[in-house]
Amino acid sequence: MNFSGRTAIVTGAGRGLGLCYAEALAQRGANVIISDIGADNIGSGEDASIALDAARILQAQGLSVIGHNADLASEEGCRQLIDVAIEAFGQLDIVIHNAGWVGYQSIEDADASFIERALDINVYTPVWLCKHAWKHLKRSSAPRVVLTSSDRAMYQQYAQPGLVAYAAGKMAQLGIMNALSMEGAVDGILVNAVSPVAKTRMWGVTEEPENLKPQWVTPGVIYLCSAQCEDSGYILRASNGQFTATRFVENPQVVYPVDLARIKASSPEEVAQLWGRIKEC
Repeated sequence: MNFSGRTAIVTGAGRGLGLCYAEALAQRGANVIISDIGADNIGSGEDASIALDAARILQAQGLSVIGHNADLASEEGCRQLIDVAIEAFGQLDIVIHNAGWVGYQSIEDADASFIERALDINVYTPVWLCKHAWKHLKRSSAPRVVLTSSDRAMYQQYAQPGLVAYAAGKMAQLGIMNALSMEGAVDGILVNAVSPVAKTRMWGVTEEPENLKPQWVTPGVIYLCSAQCEDSGYILRASNGQFTATRFVENPQVVYPVDLARIKASSPEEVAQLWGRIKEC
């Protein structure tokens, strides 16, 4: 896949998965903006050197990359990032929103600032990025947006105590994906999401892992960014070099919203009696 002449923004790209995505795109010819605030594992603090050092390393390889450091929790920060891409390369074709963090907080200890920080990066940032990127994506011959979800939000069996804020933000990105995949259809803007499993610093791993390597997620994300990808509204689950795409699909014969083509019940008692059939997936 050749990305020559195309411009990509990757958030949270100073380390881990984001850096893998950015490097792979640049190696295939893309101009890449590496954006990273340099926050800690729970989204606090700032270190401009993270993005700038990552960019310098790739630049030394002859790759076309720019480092960017800003707080993307605000609309102004997102607008400024889009402006950097346009000023540097004159166009924008790909937006990968990878930035995020994993913090644990029990529901009884739920704190407004903690929740707001999670929602900022997972809800507001992708909305503001797409708001200001949209007019530029409309001009692209193959506009692509990739958001980031998590199996720990999508599947109850993988959920963990203390991840309410994280799960809320990651599920929100699927709603954003669905809405924007429909809104972008008329202009050919494809919007998908990745649900990656990789051992990075968010996992508490600082050395090269033996399995669940972040670079093994990268091929799927690069495909979603490519002109070869023609689907929108899919979640690509990626783990250990394996991939499976999924989406929320309605049951057959449903005429929404008047007929769910399922089990009829007219009282709570009848619902209780039929619950075994109602809960069938």
